[in-house]
Amino acid sequence: MSGAETPGRTLVAGVGNIFLQDDGFGVETVRRLGALAPSRLPPGTELMDAGIRGVHLAYRLLEGYRTLVLVDLVSRGSPPGTLYTIDVGPRPPETGHRPGPLDTHAMDPATVLGLLHDLHAGAGGTLPDEVYVVGCEPRDTGEGIGLSPPVGEAVDPAVDLVLGLLSRRADSVRDRLPDSVPDPVPQKN
Repeated sequence: MSGAETPGRTLVAGVGNIFLQDDGFGVETVRRLGALAPSRLPPGTELMDAGIRGVHLAYRLLEGYRTLVLVDLVSRGSPPGTLYTIDVGPRPPETGHRPGPLDTHAMDPATVLGLLHDLHAGAGGTLPDEVYVVGCEPRDTGEGIGLSPPVGEAVDPAVDLVLGLLSRRADSVRDRLPDSVPDPVPQKN
């Protein structure tokens, strides 16, 4: 990115199904981010309750975002409520296999990123340069509304993680921009 370019837009998307208990973690975290004063979010940051609409998220990303932050459950075997920040990079990891028919109500972040890559190849557009997942270890994803206690207690720290990530990204962009832009030299007629 040259100094004359703008930093670009950032999309923070909460992913999950609020009717499957802890699976609502991403949606609740983005809801709380949306309740903050707008000045707490860097300019160009947009929030999206993607819920279970992974296809809508993939198409929205074709509108051109420099950074994507997905907030969702991540199962890695740690105690429930454990938070993770994963730097995915600009492309989904190669898994060596293509998914079967799309189930638009069961799209995890890797599937969304894979679909985005496929859509980009077919329709053009700009892939995000930076992709992060802020994830939480679930306790219970059975039917029901409401987060389990350890996952519910992780929402505010997850909000802080997202804000910290956005702040570091904004600082990084500012470091790459010139401190000042010289005034144009007036032309004499």
